Amino acid sequence: MTALRGWPSPAALALASLAFGSGVALPNIGYAVPYVPFPSQDTLRQVQLAALACARENTSETCNQARKLGDPLMDHPRLPANCKDLIWQMLAKSQPAPTNSFARRQAISDPAERLLLVCRSSEKPEATEAPAGKPAAGGINFGGSQR
Repeated sequence: MTALRGWPSPAALALASLAFGSGVALPNIGYAVPYVPFPSQDTLRQVQLAALACARENTSETCNQARKLGDPLMDHPRLPANCKDLIWQMLAKSQPAPTNSFARRQAISDPAERLLLVCRSSEKPEATEAPAGKPAAGGINFGGSQR
């Protein structure tokens, strides 16, 4: 029997199957991703308040605070894209301007007002068990009296 060119020899195939079939543990090349909690509503509220202060007061101090609080959220792995879009809109406009026009204030305050609605966690809180006891009396009770 002649070996096909480009194909491994039967001896090489047998050796490879022996190495993989023997249960030899191969190193795991995947990396465990650490759990990063979703930003709290308090954190998002602080960003919102800082952006609203920047829109209202138009000072470098308040606008720097808004950018300082919002910038780390842009790299947060758990925030959805639409939430990051709102933060991006706020950060792009959060700079002092010579005149605090209505258009400037609205460009910052509109995304800030929607921030807490859009940036909600989709995780459900852990259910706590209700105390087991007598069912609530109410409604129409057919069939028997309750004592």
